[in-house]
Amino acid sequence: MTSLTLRAEGPAPAEDVWTRYAVPALWPTWSPQIRAVRVEDGRIAPGTRGEVVSFLGVSARFVVESVDEERRRWTWRVRLGPVRLRLHHAVLARPAGSATTLRIEGPALALAAYAGPARWAMGRLVGEWSRSSGSS
Repeated sequence: MTSLTLRAEGPAPAEDVWTRYAVPALWPTWSPQIRAVRVEDGRIAPGTRGEVVSFLGVSARFVVESVDEERRRWTWRVRLGPVRLRLHHAVLARPAGSATTLRIEGPALALAAYAGPARWAMGRLVGEWSRSSGSS
């Protein structure tokens, strides 16, 4: 098991970034590799289960392990066939916007393949995002 930590900073307010994480229906608006999310609830919570559908039509099942709304942190496990990843997310307020970190644990090959799309998505997550894009 290997781990990789990614970070992105941008002008979006931390509360908006947290909402983009906390509401799975918003994930495709900032994460280009996600085409759809099938989920039981409208907002992440411990035990939330669902499926992420990639732009290639491949589905990966997930379960949310923990959510700390106050500290804007959450952890989930994702499974695609035999590949299992654990992802730890955090959103931090910054004077000029926000920062987000992602620590991924899993097989080295899977981390190498996911790092590029994850960096791109994280940059979009903390970037400018108008209220008309779905922010509440």
